Amino acid sequence: MTNEIKIAGFGGQGVLSMGMTLAYAGVFEGKQVVWMPSYGPEMRGGTANCTVIISNDRISSPIINQFDMAIILNQPSLDKFENTVKPMGQIFYESNNVINPPTREDVSVFEVPAALEAVNLKNAKGMNMIMLGAFLEKNPIVSIDSILKALKKVLPERHHHLISANEKALKRGMELLQNPVLS
Repeated sequence: MTNEIKIAGFGGQGVLSMGMTLAYAGVFEGKQVVWMPSYGPEMRGGTANCTVIISNDRISSPIINQFDMAIILNQPSLDKFENTVKPMGQIFYESNNVINPPTREDVSVFEVPAALEAVNLKNAKGMNMIMLGAFLEKNPIVSIDSILKALKKVLPERHHHLISANEKALKRGMELLQNPVLS
């Protein structure tokens, strides 16, 4: 099984680290993985996105224009990438930062209030992990244990004390989609 995922938002929202964490988790589980970041020179505050491909088989090409799933953290990213999701695919969007939700009827759409939930957890930077948890609730392509192991690789050692807060954020994201609000 191959999963082709686009993750997009503003720089500083944890877009690239979310993708890198997902990719490392795939590596730890022995899967074939591609992680391709893309961001402008302004990075923090500018747009950022990455492509993550996780597969049980060899990946023929890392360059793709259509995705199985998208995790979208802001309106400009939704505007840019909504139509790149394949029919029967999935769009997960952060509902506090997206004013005009996805309009497609040929994909499954999941509204995730990750920014609000991150504030409720007193972990404003945990929004990306809430989104990742929601995504993994519907697509358990890697385990939470592998994600936590990947965080040790992605986060600088001085931030390893935040891994337990990230675990709480992941689990909160999963809870949100156990009873999802479908758009």
